[in-house]
Amino acid sequence: MTETQQEKELQEDQKILKILSFKKIAVVGMSDNPEKPSNRVPKYLMTQGYKIIPVNPTKEEIMGLKSYKSLREVDEEIDVVDVFRRPEQALEVVKEAIERKKERGDIKAIWLQEGIVNDEAKKLAEENGILFVQDRCMFREHLRLREELQKIQR
Repeated sequence: MTETQQEKELQEDQKILKILSFKKIAVVGMSDNPEKPSNRVPKYLMTQGYKIIPVNPTKEEIMGLKSYKSLREVDEEIDVVDVFRRPEQALEVVKEAIERKKERGDIKAIWLQEGIVNDEAKKLAEENGILFVQDRCMFREHLRLREELQKIQR
């Protein structure tokens, strides 16, 4: 691995640690099916002290939590938008998050889960001052960086 690759990975880890230090996560596309990652990942994050806000227009409630139809409808503060949607749908979620950030000033980061890549969404988010991660699992990254995260949070 070249020094440049190592530097890039270190920078990415620092960004991920910063995002994981935020505690209020809106999960777009959260499922009520315990077999799906879009249910298992937020459930794990809840056990780690994160406040999870389900966003799914087809559900009233998920895991005993009120589910919102869109990011705009969420009345509480959001730090991170965790996206479980197809790559072609991610851009619309990012646009909605940017509008909300302009109106409310609360969204600091957007995370596209593993398998979800949308470079147009990435460019737009970053141009609007939002930290952005794509094609990574928040659950796995939390496990991988848990010790570092605990040092930061002390």
